[in-house]
Amino acid sequence: MKAVDSATMRDIDRFAVKDFAMKGLQLMENAGRAVAVFIGKEFFPAGFDKKRDLSVALVAGKGNNGGDAFVAARHLENMGIGADVFCLAAPGDYKGDAAINKKIWLEMGGELYPILTKKDLKKHDSRLLHSSIIVDAIFGTGLNSEVKGIHAEVIEFINATGAKVVSIDVPSGIDASTGQVLGTAVKAFATVTMALPKTGFFQFPGSLHAGRVEVADIGVPRELLVDEGIQWNITDPAYLRRVLKARERDSHKGTYGHVAVLSGSPGKTGAVFMAAAASMRAGAGLVTIGLPETLAPIMAAKTTEVMTHALPETADKTLGAESYDQVKALLSGKSAVVTGPGLGISAGVLRFMEKLLRGECPPLVIDADGLTVLAGHLSVVKESGKEIVLTPHPGEAARLLGVSVEDVQGDRFGAATELSETSGAVVVLKGAYTVIAGKKGVCYINPTGNPGLATAGTGDVLAGMIGGFLAQGHKPLEAAVTAAYIHGLAADRVAEVSGEAGMTATDLLGHIPAVRNSFIS
Repeated sequence: MKAVDSATMRDIDRFAVKDFAMKGLQLMENAGRAVAVFIGKEFFPAGFDKKRDLSVALVAGKGNNGGDAFVAARHLENMGIGADVFCLAAPGDYKGDAAINKKIWLEMGGELYPILTKKDLKKHDSRLLHSSIIVDAIFGTGLNSEVKGIHAEVIEFINATGAKVVSIDVPSGIDASTGQVLGTAVKAFATVTMALPKTGFFQFPGSLHAGRVEVADIGVPRELLVDEGIQWNITDPAYLRRVLKARERDSHKGTYGHVAVLSGSPGKTGAVFMAAAASMRAGAGLVTIGLPETLAPIMAAKTTEVMTHALPETADKTLGAESYDQVKALLSGKSAVVTGPGLGISAGVLRFMEKLLRGECPPLVIDADGLTVLAGHLSVVKESGKEIVLTPHPGEAARLLGVSVEDVQGDRFGAATELSETSGAVVVLKGAYTVIAGKKGVCYINPTGNPGLATAGTGDVLAGMIGGFLAQGHKPLEAAVTAAYIHGLAADRVAEVSGEAGMTATDLLGHIPAVRNSFIS
């Protein structure tokens, strides 16, 4: 499924009317009905005594969102569910399709309770406070400035009522594109959003405000909803089923590629091991760890299926320029490289990374310390012309872009896309709703995973998995999207068994094959 920002959604609405002869009134009717149907199914099961226990208040702004509220109120009344409409605009302020639906609501006997001032809010507060369900239809996807005045007062009041809030399209006060709070914002129990989910639902704090998101089909032609020109995609099981194939009966370990994991520094061999083990769990046929010679005996004792190769080291016992000649020989016949986990951040490591990027190298995943040393040297990544995947967390992305972590988190899609354009690489911006950015601004949003992943080593596992999929012949974007989805789903499986707190990175390893193979028929 695609996701859209506010500008793209406006374009879709415009094309639906202009190119497909749809009417705005028809789209509004379908939207309002969808909200009413959701409320009926969610809160009013068959046979429920509606009048005795629950009431619905709809708070309507003056735009099309307010028009949706008039439609929803009409359908609720037709379903036998009492509805009150509170208007944050004078009756004459409604225009176009919203005005038509306001007129229909009045002609069928509905009432309007205007709230234009604090005095009006005080006048109607009791009726609102006694509403079990409040429909938020104050602002739509077009909001782009801070909420002030009576609108802010009403939003704060709604949040304080304790009622279940259903927002229409987007919680009022949330930037539909970035998920940022514009002054103040409704905290919804659920959001019924039209046609496609909005990108702000996959960024924080927008995700927290949206609650459960229900996507309503309002009749927009499918051609507009699957348009490849829409750059945001939500990874789903269909994507995994499309890209993952069953193994041929006559295949062998060489069929599935050979990953070289080039990393290691004193005290950080665990990161290297987890990346290598994850490559195998993702399906790579062979994995060799190349690490500083002092550390090689430690790794050889730790590994079983994974091979090790001792490399010349710096005085700091890390990989450096002196390691490269043997690295070059080691890379012969390799299908993918993973570097960065536990690599160290000395000047020698930077020189090693520069040589690796400037020499012959198969598709490459750069994580952790490898990203840290490249801050301020990102041009070497783009100039390399190689197939590269960068896997930063927000702090690493901020260093690479020369901005603050707050800047990155304030627009994760923009940050991932900018980093991809600057580096020429596929970028996996980790975090809740990991964003994978590729060429021409294409982004994938990963919906799997949970807070249990907020623990040491899970990023090393993800980097190793991406390397494993690269080794099996997947292109960088496909390898990154597939690995992120399976990685998150493996964490969800762990959480089902033992919960989120206390999850460790190595807990994921045993679940990766079963999750991966569940998508292969």
